[in-house]
Amino acid sequence: MRVLVGPQTDDLQELYAVPADRPWLRVNMVSSVDGAATGDSGKSGSLNNAADKRVFDHLRSVADVIVVGAGTARAEGYRPTDRPIVVVSRGAELPETLRGAAPGSVELSSLDDPIAFRQSLVERGWTNILCEGGPSLLGTLLATGVVDELCTTTVPLLVGGEHPRIVVGPQVDVPLRLHTLLESDGTLLARWLVNTSTWG
Repeated sequence: MRVLVGPQTDDLQELYAVPADRPWLRVNMVSSVDGAATGDSGKSGSLNNAADKRVFDHLRSVADVIVVGAGTARAEGYRPTDRPIVVVSRGAELPETLRGAAPGSVELSSLDDPIAFRQSLVERGWTNILCEGGPSLLGTLLATGVVDELCTTTVPLLVGGEHPRIVVGPQVDVPLRLHTLLESDGTLLARWLVNTSTWG
């Protein structure tokens, strides 16, 4: 993994470190070069490769909680992990693969007020928050200004066809600042700061 912009190290702990003095919400998404957020299977999993999985696993390992939309959890076949999972759902129903999880490991939530939702996670001690999409959830979080960082993986692949982008929903206007850019066999992995006034 080669660092193009950012700390000159291959240590993911340093490359993906977050501020220690404040809560942090980051979103991790993958897409093809032509902007598709899903591959030929209709899932983002069909775009994943070894470089993306390495960062994906690291971000999960340092997160206090994983947030995911119910549609994405259902489509991608989410299962319980060693981190708590909060599933954002309009229908108040867990995907089948997450039912029967140990108490406290998986729970449902609505997103009526994204600011209050984020604060509720922080109040439970979950200050390093990782959201794994999907595109509609990311659009809502960006529109309400609760995202601090967007991590993107761009895989060296063109898929054509009709596929969603990583952000779906009403138009947003969110400036980004590049913090770190990594390259591994043509795959580009970037950290984009969203609330740039809060860090750096």
